[in-house]
This record gives sequence, C-alpha cells and structure tokens, in this order.
Amino acid sequence: MSIISIMLPIFFVFGVGYFAQRLLKLDTNILSKLVIYVMVPFLVFRTFYEQPINTSYGYLALYLIGLCTVIIVMVSVLSKVNGYSEPERSGLILASAFMNNGNYGTPLIFFLFGAAGMETAIILMVIQQLLMSTLGVYYAAKGSPEGGDVSAALKSIKRMPMVYGAMIGLAFQYLRIPLEKGIMEGVDFIADAAIPVIMITLGMQLANIRVKEVDWKKLSTALILKLIGAPIIAALFVWHMPLDEMTKQIMIIMAATPTAANTTMIAIQFQTEPQNVSTATLVTTVVSLITIPLVIQLTM
Repeated sequence: MSIISIMLPIFFVFGVGYFAQRLLKLDTNILSKLVIYVMVPFLVFRTFYEQPINTSYGYLALYLIGLCTVIIVMVSVLSKVNGYSEPERSGLILASAFMNNGNYGTPLIFFLFGAAGMETAIILMVIQQLLMSTLGVYYAAKGSPEGGDVSAALKSIKRMPMVYGAMIGLAFQYLRIPLEKGIMEGVDFIADAAIPVIMITLGMQLANIRVKEVDWKKLSTALILKLIGAPIIAALFVWHMPLDEMTKQIMIIMAATPTAANTTMIAIQFQTEPQNVSTATLVTTVVSLITIPLVIQLTM
C-alpha cells in the first residue's frame, strides 16, 4: 500500500499530461527542448552545487558505470542477433540502461530507510544524471535521423547545457562561491519545476502512442533487462564492495527502478525511437509495482 502511495503522484502527473495532450494536441518536441535546454541544467547545477563530494562517490560511480556498460553490451549483442538498426539499438539502450532513481527511487529509499538512506540515494541520483547527460545523449544522438557517427554524437554532448550545469555547480562548490539569496531562489524555482514538467511531457508523449505501432519484442527485452536483469547485475557488482550493508541494499533496489523519465525527453529531442522509449518508461513503471516489492523482500 505504501509503495502504491509513492507511485500515485507519478501516475497522477502522467495522467494530467496525457489528457492535456488529448485535448490540446501540443508539440511535445518543443516542450522537451524547454526541459532539456532550460530547466534540467538548473536542476543539475543545484544538485552538484549543494551535494558534498566524498569517497563514496568513487564506488557508487564505478557501480553505475559498470551497470550501464554491462546492459549496453547485452543490448548490443541482442541487437546484433536480431538484426536491429543503429536507431533501434540506441532506443533500446535508452529504454534499458538508465534507472529512474530521481522521482521514483529517491522517495522509495526515503520510505524504506529514512533520512539515513537519503545521502546514498542523492549521490546515485547525481551520478545517474551525469551519465544520462553524457552517455544517454551520446546514444540518443547516435540513433537520431541526423546522427549515426561518433563525431556527430560527441558534438551533441558538447551542446548539452546540463553537462555544463554540472561542471559549473562543482566549480562553485569547490571554490566556495556563494550565490546571492535572490539568485538561489530563482535557481530553486526553475529546478523544482523541472521534474513535474518532465513527467507532464512524458504523459503527453504517451497520449501520442498507438498500441498497434509498439514493438512488443523490443518492449519485452527492455522490461526484462531493466526490472530483472539490472538488479541481478547490481547484486553481483556490490557483493564484494567495501560498503556497509544498507548502502548495498540501496544500490540494488535503485537498480530495480523503472526506465528513467529523462530518457524519454532525450529520445523525443533526438527522435530516437521516442515511442518505444516512452512506452518502456510507462510499462516498466507499472510492472515495477510487482517487481520492486520482490526485490525489496529478497534484498532486505
């Protein structure tokens, strides 16, 4: 019941976006640009500016990079076997390799572990955001109609302001540069609005989905990799890490969260299988109501 209460606000916002799109027929591509190029950079800046850096970043970063790499390799092998094109492979990577540890994982960890677990959850959220801003954008650009080569994908990463938001946030924190109260309040306004707008835009994109056009084979692959494969791989990664038991539990549970909502925004922006990525986000979120409790029971 408590997990359902955590999910309820997410589905409510999805629903608002869904019905808004049904009524208004807006251009989701424009909204995704607003989120990615304006709002999310402020969210990333604030996170990197306010969150202290410590030694646990190293192990958590190694874990997230390793988890993403293994899933990407698995997707690449499956894509080769099934004869998928580069856009199809890139879309499947976006749907499978990045977890929703922000507006799903973090409140879930708070419910399970209280304030004691929030530090680890926030660090994972920060590193994951950076991975999506670089590796996620790389594959989105590589699979876009205009992409297809490494140099074009790398140029797309350079144009992503959220990467610079992270760099500036870290620089401000390291140099201890204070922000005037009014400016910080402005940053907070924009940063706080980012997640709700992401979720509304995702709901709008879901309204554009036609079930008959969904590739169920690719959707099933993303579902298995994200909700079953990822927590198993995470458990193998953290088994011998010199971390406390609670941190290991949090890392495994976060790995079992659904496809990240931000990947839908990136997929829409670069037109990299946006329908399949959006559907994977929705379906993994719904099915996680069954899989997450099982992972929690096995982990704790």
